[in-house]
Amino acid sequence: MAEGENEVRWDGLCSRDSATRDTALENIKQAILRKAEPLRSVKEPPYRSSEHLLNAVSWDGFNKILARLLMLSKRCPFKDVREKSQSILKCVQELGIRIPRPLGHGPSRFIPEKEILQVGNEDAQMHTLFADSFAALGRLDNITLVMVFHPQYLESFLKTQHYLLQMDGPLPLHYRHYIGIMAAARHQCSYLVNLHVNDFLHVGGDPKWLNGLENAPQKLQNLGELNKVLAHRPWLITKEHIEQLLKAEEHSWSLAELVHAVVLLTHYHSLASFTFGCGISPEIHCDGGHTFRPPSVSNYCICDITNGNHSMEEMHVAGSVSITDSFCEVEALMEKMKQLQECRDEEEASQEEMASRFEIEKRESMFVFSSDDEEVAPARDVSRHFEDTSYGYKDFSRHGMHVPTFRVQDYCWEDHGYSLVNRLYPDVGQLIDEKFHIAYNLTYNTMAMHKDVDTSMLRRAIWNYIHCMFGIRYDDYDYGEINQLLDRSFKVYIKTVVCTPEKATKRMYDSFWRQFKHSEKVHVNLLLIEARMQAELLYALRAITRYMT
Repeated sequence: MAEGENEVRWDGLCSRDSATRDTALENIKQAILRKAEPLRSVKEPPYRSSEHLLNAVSWDGFNKILARLLMLSKRCPFKDVREKSQSILKCVQELGIRIPRPLGHGPSRFIPEKEILQVGNEDAQMHTLFADSFAALGRLDNITLVMVFHPQYLESFLKTQHYLLQMDGPLPLHYRHYIGIMAAARHQCSYLVNLHVNDFLHVGGDPKWLNGLENAPQKLQNLGELNKVLAHRPWLITKEHIEQLLKAEEHSWSLAELVHAVVLLTHYHSLASFTFGCGISPEIHCDGGHTFRPPSVSNYCICDITNGNHSMEEMHVAGSVSITDSFCEVEALMEKMKQLQECRDEEEASQEEMASRFEIEKRESMFVFSSDDEEVAPARDVSRHFEDTSYGYKDFSRHGMHVPTFRVQDYCWEDHGYSLVNRLYPDVGQLIDEKFHIAYNLTYNTMAMHKDVDTSMLRRAIWNYIHCMFGIRYDDYDYGEINQLLDRSFKVYIKTVVCTPEKATKRMYDSFWRQFKHSEKVHVNLLLIEARMQAELLYALRAITRYMT
C-alpha cells in the first residue's frame, strides 16, 4: 500500500518508545476517521460493475486498513497498541461501518488456541523476543507464535531470517522477498506467498512481477529451474545447473548472489514444510484470516474446508484413541530405545551390514505414502510464481533410476558446506550452523508424561530418516534403528511434511505420537525443517563446489 500524504502510516508502531507509538496511534486514528466519513453515506457495493468500481476500490483499501487494525488489536506485543487499535475499531463501528472479526481459532488449525502462548501473557524474555520480531517485520506472525514453544530455537530462527532478508548481503531486498515467493509457491504455500507479496511491495518491489514469473527479470526467471529441482528432487542438482546461472551473460549471477539465493530457497522450502506440518492458520490481516460477515450459528472455519481437514472423524481422531492405548505407545517406544541401547553396548554391526541396512531403509522409504495421497492442483494465484506446475516430488529410485548415495564423509555440512557459505556470504554459515545445532540437540529430557529421558537416539533417528529419504548416508549410523523407533503413521507424517507438505492434514498430525504434547510435535517439525534444509543445502553446495573445482 502506498504511503502518500493521505495514507495511513504504520511504521511508528514498531518503536520501543511509548510516546512515539502514542503519536503514531493518534495519527492513525485521525486518518482512519477521515477515510471513514465519506464512506458512511456510501453503501458498500455487493459486486463490481464499472459504476461501482471507484467505490469498490475505496472500500477495498479501507477494509485492508481495518483488517490490519484487527491484527494489531490481537497480535501486537505492545499493550497500548492492542488497546488503542480496539478502540479505533469501535469508533468505526459506531459510525455504522462494518468491522472485521478473526476467522478460525488461533495461530494453528492443529493445536488448540488455549495451548498456545497468548500475546500479552508472555514473560519479560518472551516479550523482548516478540518486540524484536514485531520491530523487524511490523507483525507477530503465526509461525512465530507456534515456534514460541521452543524459545531458544525461535531466537536463532528469527536472527537468521532477519539477516537473510534485511541485513547487508549480495542481493537487493526486493529480490530476497521475490525469491521467498518463488520458493513458497513451489509447495503451493499461499500463507508464505501472501506475507512476502506484502513485504516485496513494502520494500519497493515492482507490482508487475507479481502477475507471473514471466514478468520478473530474466535473471530471476533463470533461477526457476534450480528452485524446482531443489524443492522436489535435490539429488538431481549438478554443476551444470550452477554453470547455467553463473554464465548467463548479462543475466548471470555472481557466486555470492547465488549462495544467498540458494540459502533463501532452502529456507522457504523448509518453512513451507513447517507451515503445513503445524497447520499454520492465515494471518488475521490476510485473506482467509478475517471476515466482515457477522458470526453465523456454525463456528465452522473456512480454512479447514480448503485444507482437507473437514471430516468429523478427523476432528475427533485424537479423542477416539483411548488413553491406555496411547500410554502403551509411549511405554513401548521407551522400551525399544532401552533395548537398542543395550544392543549397541553389546555388539556393533559391521560396515557391510550398516551399508545394507541403509539400502533397505532407503528402498522402504519409497513405499511410505499416505492413504489420502492425491495430487493437489495449485491455485492460479500461487502457480503464476513458478514454471512447470506438473513437476513434483518423485522418489529417487523410481523406474529403475539409480542415484548414487551421498556419503556424508565425502561432503558434509560441518567440513565443507559451512565454510563455503561463510566465505561467500559472511556470517550466514555461522547463523545456519547454530540453528541446525539447536534443533538437533534441543531436549527437555521428557517424553510425553515421562521425565529424565535421554531422547538423543530418537532425535537422531528422525534426522537420519529424512536424510535417508534424500539418499544421504552416515557411515556410523545403524539404519536398522529407524524401523524400531518410527512407526508407520509417523513415517507417513514425516515424509509428507518433508517431501509434499501441501498434502499434510490434521488426520496425519493427530495420528502419530498420540499421547505426546503439542510442544513435542512442534519440536518434531523443527527437526524436519532443519534436516530438510541441510539436505537441500548439501546437494546445492556440493554442486557449487564441483563447479568451482
